[in-house]
Amino acid sequence: MNMESKRLYKSRSNRMICGVCGGVAEYLKLDPTIIRLLFALFCFLGGSGILVYIIAAIIIPEEPIDGYN
Repeated sequence: MNMESKRLYKSRSNRMICGVCGGVAEYLKLDPTIIRLLFALFCFLGGSGILVYIIAAIIIPEEPIDGYN
């Protein structure tokens, strides 16, 4: 039985800045707009969203092109 593990990547197709919100939305199977609104909310509530986004943009890998890892 081949169970492919679910991995978090920055989205190549659904990106506004770095693809972090699009990648998180694809991983969680949610609308990217919801994730973007949550990040914006965290930015206005103390600025933690900006720091989280920058860290995520650095450590989350890009989505592979056509199945290449």
